[in-house]
Amino acid sequence: MVNIQNPIFITNLSFLTYFCDKYCNIPHMIVNNKVIRHLPNVITLLNLVAGCLSIVSAFEGNLQIAGSLIIIAGVFDFFDGFTARLIGAYSTLGKELDSLSDVVSFGVAPSMIMYHLLKNSLGLNPSEGLLNGHLILAVPFLLAAFSSLRLGIFNIDQRQTSSFIGLATPPSAFFTVGIVFGLHSGWSSVFEYFTSSPTLLILMIVIQSALLVCELPMFSLKLKTLKFSIAYKQILLLLGSLVLILIFYKASLPLIILWYILLSTFFWIIEGGDKGSSKEVIGSESGVNRE
Repeated sequence: MVNIQNPIFITNLSFLTYFCDKYCNIPHMIVNNKVIRHLPNVITLLNLVAGCLSIVSAFEGNLQIAGSLIIIAGVFDFFDGFTARLIGAYSTLGKELDSLSDVVSFGVAPSMIMYHLLKNSLGLNPSEGLLNGHLILAVPFLLAAFSSLRLGIFNIDQRQTSSFIGLATPPSAFFTVGIVFGLHSGWSSVFEYFTSSPTLLILMIVIQSALLVCELPMFSLKLKTLKFSIAYKQILLLLGSLVLILIFYKASLPLIILWYILLSTFFWIIEGGDKGSSKEVIGSESGVNRE
């Protein structure tokens, strides 16, 4: 049985993208069957359903299940574009559905997880909450608001071609999920230090929200070749991720996201701080073209 809480499961998606590009690229296959043509949209809707189930799980206090469902939503988010490109079934509807589903799965669902973490850090009873006057519990929903804003900007920003500007919503959501996984790992005491403090949780939420809409260029996670001279950023990310997984295992996911942010910042600085563009269109937050 596949363990979706294993960070190796997530990092393997980059290799899958590479092998799909190299060996399974069927250029613009003509699909006459309406059912097959809408398969990518069905997968996108499964992303949405997984996000909804994550929200329900978080609402019921099952944060590990909620986090696992966000990971599942991320897998669906990857495979909708993967499938669309494989069978040549691109559509405007698919692009819009992708963004709407991402708002739920990578915006609202992580907000619900942060809501419960913040509520627990405040020591509130289960019957107490936002509607009882604890207005500070509205802060986690900044993630939902800024995720929605980020996706809206992404859809109309012509600068975001071969790289993102700002942190994409799936990595942001995975950072939140990683905190939950870390609380149930051998490094739980470290994570409890951060999650037991309302101030630190609010600071994390604010920083995450800012990263979603900041002007920092971040490279695509899509691995298109194994040549280091071309894909050195993605390869360094993968190598660093493997080291973090070996050391921290289940607690490595938020550290991998931090490693990605640091690498993106480093390369932006040494490349002169320009927000360059490329001829290749990414088209969706998962790094796979849905246009």
